[in-house]
Amino acid sequence: MSKQIPHYVAPVDKTPVVEVDSVKLGEKPGSMWRDAWRSIRRRPLFYISAVIALVFIAMALFPTWFTQVSPTQGCTLANSNAGPQGDHILGFTRQGCDIWARIVWGAQTSLAVGIISTLLGSFLGVLFGIFAGFYGGWTDSVLSRIGDIFFSIPYILAAVVVMSVFSDYRNVWTISLAIGGFAWASVARILRSEVLRVKNQDYVMAAIALGRSRFTTMMSHVLPNSLMPVIVVTTLNLGLAMVGEATLSFLGVGMDSSVMSWGNDISDAQTTLRTAPMALIYPSIALTVAVLAFIMLGEVLRDALDPKARTR
Repeated sequence: MSKQIPHYVAPVDKTPVVEVDSVKLGEKPGSMWRDAWRSIRRRPLFYISAVIALVFIAMALFPTWFTQVSPTQGCTLANSNAGPQGDHILGFTRQGCDIWARIVWGAQTSLAVGIISTLLGSFLGVLFGIFAGFYGGWTDSVLSRIGDIFFSIPYILAAVVVMSVFSDYRNVWTISLAIGGFAWASVARILRSEVLRVKNQDYVMAAIALGRSRFTTMMSHVLPNSLMPVIVVTTLNLGLAMVGEATLSFLGVGMDSSVMSWGNDISDAQTTLRTAPMALIYPSIALTVAVLAFIMLGEVLRDALDPKARTR
């Protein structure tokens, strides 16, 4: 007689099947934005970069909060390249103007160029990318070839040509158009690839099957779910646009010399680099810190909004 082999089975009352598939009805469904915020708020780098960026934005909007010294009035040649004294904590420029006051007031121009050119480039990139990726066919071919043409042109070189042609109209709007009008191709490429992925999702196909027009579906379903990489690139491009303004001003084709900007201050101080280097170093530090803050903020957003990064 064979010996019976014992079978070990957990009692049913100890492993209730109902609890496995139970759903909390009062709990809100998760979303990508909520998951991204949970990831962002645990990153110290986010708070550091956000605080620095907010300080520069406040400096541009409310310069009198940071200095009571006029950046243009009271400039005397007797203080040319002089060191710090009294309320002038960073010393004076070659024209005898307060360096700290010019840095504070120059933030308006540098941030304005960065924001306007970035918004313009993002708008053009979204416009080309969404139509090329969603409609495909000849629309995609034509818009993609136009984007390739602009992508092959260095935007700094194109901006130099544009600013040289419009040398009599060197202001914030002209330089923003020169930078943003040639820096949109990368945004269009990124958005197009994201739209190609999103438009094949089930909810998009269901919206079309229910009778919604393709344009309405594109604007209400495809575009909102494709903007995450664009937001990241926009944050990074903001810092690059500020560098572009400083580069053009340094080359002498940027802002008019009467306009206060970090690029103009760096350009004016290059002739006294050996005798009074601080007049060049201080605005360079301001530009570097501001650009670094926006780039770090973009890096944090990229890590949080990238689904592949969150699953690793």
